[in-house]
Amino acid sequence: MKLIIGIVNNDDANHLLNEITRASFQATKLSTSGGFLKTGNATVLVGVEDEKTDDVINIFKNCCSRRTQMVSTAPPFLGEGFINAVPVEVTIGGATLFVVDVEQFMKI
Repeated sequence: MKLIIGIVNNDDANHLLNEITRASFQATKLSTSGGFLKTGNATVLVGVEDEKTDDVINIFKNCCSRRTQMVSTAPPFLGEGFINAVPVEVTIGGATLFVVDVEQFMKI
């Protein structure tokens, strides 16, 4: 058995969870935030049999697209004035997946 830990953008999370459920898998969603942009993410946990791992990974691939977005940098206050925020184009979306072996699984 495997545990797939997927970190996805909040905008992709609901569609992802709907597709995981539609494919008869079970998932748990945890609300998290990213360290770089400080924006909302979702961490999705999916326990799956070894032979179904690729099926779940493909669902993540189909539901979590990468895209670019303009974000403003938040400058620190500097003495008598401040530096104007400069918009920067960043890539958001996609998914970061960790697939780990599960030694034991049980429902109580």
